[in-house]
Amino acid sequence: MTDTVLSSPTRETVIGFDRPFAIIGERINPTGRKLLAEEMKQGDFSRVETDAVAQVAAGAHMLDVNAGIPLADEPAILAKTVQLVQSLVDVPLSIDSSIVEALEAGLSAYQGKALVNSVTGEDEQMERVLPLVAKHGAAVVAITNDETGISTDPDVRFEVARKIVNRAADHGIPYSDIVVDPLVMPIGAMGTAGQQVFHLVRRLRVELKVNTTCGASNVSFGLPNRPAINGAFLAMAIGAGMTSAITNPLEPEISRSIMAADVLAGHDADCAAWIKAHRQPAAEGEGRRRSNRRRSAG
Repeated sequence: MTDTVLSSPTRETVIGFDRPFAIIGERINPTGRKLLAEEMKQGDFSRVETDAVAQVAAGAHMLDVNAGIPLADEPAILAKTVQLVQSLVDVPLSIDSSIVEALEAGLSAYQGKALVNSVTGEDEQMERVLPLVAKHGAAVVAITNDETGISTDPDVRFEVARKIVNRAADHGIPYSDIVVDPLVMPIGAMGTAGQQVFHLVRRLRVELKVNTTCGASNVSFGLPNRPAINGAFLAMAIGAGMTSAITNPLEPEISRSIMAADVLAGHDADCAAWIKAHRQPAAEGEGRRRSNRRRSAG
């Protein structure tokens, strides 16, 4: 069984085969959020603060932090955002950038063991990102595309994952610190997208023994009622063995689906988390009446 251990100064999150599904909050990301991007560029982090606290309160075990803003100093903004978020919440962070210099700045500012998001199977990128991961003792998300792009054949994507795991080992990074993203395609454009992910997750778990993650909202792109699709997808992915996802914990439908899937997969001992979240509070005076009945029966 494989555990990927991430940490902040005061808290650990473990992504693992027999553990509750790890929710990585997606909202600290200016991509597609013009107002947030402009605010962060101008040094206004009030929305970041609100999103960080709200996501953890909603049940996120980690937060993804991205500062990919066009024509902005991404390394400086990412480092500042990492420091700010760590001052507000105690969960570990996923430091998210396609720019190596930004990853380095974020890792240098981070306290604990971070998850680096991400490295691809491109040789040049692996040789730049993996030494950085090793230097900082981090874990890393492995994206299953390479110089040829994203293959529509899930078995080709599996071989890219194998290549990254092997190359990471050359840098002293164990497979337990590799979290593979099998790449989720929009189901509206590719009808087999869900089946491909489930097939890949099973192979990655059994053959490479690695944990898995994904950007869950990709599956519903272009469709109405996206939270319903995302929630159903995540429940099925958990059934296939996926162990984490970057998603929105503020969507009740998604959170409920994940919690229910954890119950059915045997990852919620005695259904304790489900009961705690969904038990109806006693009506006013009901607890007192029950106590009186017990005394009378005695």
